Amino acid sequence: MERLNHWIAEAASFVWGLPLLILLIGGGLYLLVYSRFLPFKYFGHAIKVLRGKYDNPDDPGEINHFQALMTALSSTVGMGNIAGVAVAIAVGGPGAVFWMWVSAIVGMSTKFFTCTLAILYRGKDDSGAIQGGPMYFITEGLGKAWKPLAAFFSIAGLVGALPVFNVNQLTQAINDILLVPNGIAKDFSTDLTIGIVLAIIAGIVILGGLNRISKTAAKIVPGMVVLYFLAVLVILFINASEVPRYFQLIFTDAFAANNYTGDPMLGGILGALIILGIRRGAFSNEAGIGTAPMAHGAAKTEEPIREGLVAMLGPFIDTIIVCTLTALSILVTGVWQSSDANGVSLTAKAFSDAMPGFGSYVLLLCIAVFSISSLFSYSYYGTKCLSFLVGTRYKHTYNYFYIGSILIGATTSLSLMINLIDTFFALMAIPTMLATLILAPKVMAKARVYFKGIKNL
Repeated sequence: MERLNHWIAEAASFVWGLPLLILLIGGGLYLLVYSRFLPFKYFGHAIKVLRGKYDNPDDPGEINHFQALMTALSSTVGMGNIAGVAVAIAVGGPGAVFWMWVSAIVGMSTKFFTCTLAILYRGKDDSGAIQGGPMYFITEGLGKAWKPLAAFFSIAGLVGALPVFNVNQLTQAINDILLVPNGIAKDFSTDLTIGIVLAIIAGIVILGGLNRISKTAAKIVPGMVVLYFLAVLVILFINASEVPRYFQLIFTDAFAANNYTGDPMLGGILGALIILGIRRGAFSNEAGIGTAPMAHGAAKTEEPIREGLVAMLGPFIDTIIVCTLTALSILVTGVWQSSDANGVSLTAKAFSDAMPGFGSYVLLLCIAVFSISSLFSYSYYGTKCLSFLVGTRYKHTYNYFYIGSILIGATTSLSLMINLIDTFFALMAIPTMLATLILAPKVMAKARVYFKGIKNL
């Protein structure tokens, strides 16, 4: 197991090297400048679209704009925000948060383009149903000759969509917050029991298909984001005197990697700190990875730009708001320096220190809902990838493999899970970003027409 862990860690480090960083962030910056920040100018219009002002039930698709965003957010607002941020701070200190912000700003532009393409170049599966996502906008937008690139994305997506990291961290949270403090020893049997319960819950929802997944996500995600927001505000209020100092540290440490007190192996290596922040930011908001376009590609709309604008809100909610709240709660309580905990355990320590007795249970409730909701949406992504590769008649086979992987995630190590998903997320990003950059002029042509029409209303 140690050898496997080392091999996967090496693979993750290799694929998340400078070339991918240039593709994700350089490509995202190019899209940002190429669009002349146009999508950001219509942030308010995006909110109106999200609220259903332009919904038409007769438009092609399966779910409305709000359900599409909630389905995408149910996979992104979760352990990436709670455990992923903790990992970044534990290793890279406060400066890593700044580079997560950079990833989010760039990611908003990237998501506008990728999710516009998901509607602009929707295809049909072998059953004749309309489908969207990178594999379809590659084949429909670039032509059948590019199908190997679409297949590459789908193969990587079969593993990248597995829920092993979220399940691993939820299991750790249940053990550390609920079981161990109440005298129940953590062992393989308790981990397996948690995994079985999660597998049953996930199975009930995901076997019901996209409509059940989207409706469930639309009901539970907004409430949990609000609860998490309020809980962190309490922590920040209790430690109000520390907030300005740590806000300043986020900026100063971002450009002075040798000054932070995180992992000494990264000391003085600014590039490593940037890559760490980008990796965790990409894991959090998934911009450029290609998962969100699969959810947004199912939206009921005939107007691609509208869905791109709605999708753009995802990284803002996910990283700018939720990840920042997590980061500040960890920083202002001082647990990032005083505790050896990592991942979700570090965030739990911050909550319990700030709100003794009940803080950790509030976090556990949020973690449980975020993690379980992410199980639903990731299964949809995996079935779409398998459907593209071998046909819709076999897509439900993935769900059984997916449910089985929940048991693996509950009983294996954190580092193995992070590196495994990081590796395949990186592989998914390559075809997604390449196709998006090539097709960007098509998006801007549509955007100019759409925004001109908005001004004339």
